[in-house]
Amino acid sequence: MRLYAAFIYVFLYAPIALIVFFSFNAGRYAMDWQGFSLDWYGRAFTNPIVTKALVTSLMIAGSTAVIATVVGTLCALGLERMRGWLRQLFDALIYVAIMVPGVVIGISTLIAFVTVFDAVNPALEAVGMARLQMGLWTVIAAHVLFNLAVVVLIIRARLAGMDRSLVEASEDLYATPFATFRQVVLPALLPSILAGFLLSFTFSFEDFIIAFFVAGPNTTLPIYVFSSIRRGVTPEINAIGTAVLLTSLALLMLAQFLLRARARAL
Repeated sequence: MRLYAAFIYVFLYAPIALIVFFSFNAGRYAMDWQGFSLDWYGRAFTNPIVTKALVTSLMIAGSTAVIATVVGTLCALGLERMRGWLRQLFDALIYVAIMVPGVVIGISTLIAFVTVFDAVNPALEAVGMARLQMGLWTVIAAHVLFNLAVVVLIIRARLAGMDRSLVEASEDLYATPFATFRQVVLPALLPSILAGFLLSFTFSFEDFIIAFFVAGPNTTLPIYVFSSIRRGVTPEINAIGTAVLLTSLALLMLAQFLLRARARAL
């Protein structure tokens, strides 16, 4: 069993290790080792096309994380007070949003946007307003769709383990609902909220499938990488992939640390 487990881990992570290793290659070809060098990292992040795609991805990921965290927190608080079949219905919808493949979300949101544009654009043109079209906002809307469910599940898990006597004590001391939320509920939820924010940022930043369908003329960093590897993998692509991988791992580890730190505190 140990040998089998070791084989599985090697099979999963050896290709990633190769990408990281060859990102330090001094040669011009991805798999032809010519010595150690950091030149490709400098070339990658001084490339204006790469930096523009990186800024686009950061804008989308940041906006997605903020919206998904705020709306997801409010949804989690509302669902916690809901009972009966209506709560079961919303629970099912949340789980479905996570289980649906990204390609299905991408196609469905593309069809939805095109349908809305066809219905609304003639009226906008009639009054002299600009037409709606694909852009950053369509990517953000699509990313919020699945990241919202992630945030709701994380915060609801924290709410389920929260000591309700603290809220009851605050109410017994004549605190207003807003004061109870600000002084009791919010501090208890803050690590989960931050973890949800970091996960939403990570999932949005590294997404390719959904962004590919609804990005329109905009190019995110994953879309740039996909377009580049169609002409061949270079050490520059390996450097970009390594940087994205390390950033994602750092954010995921930070989110996990926040969740475990809160669990130990309880």
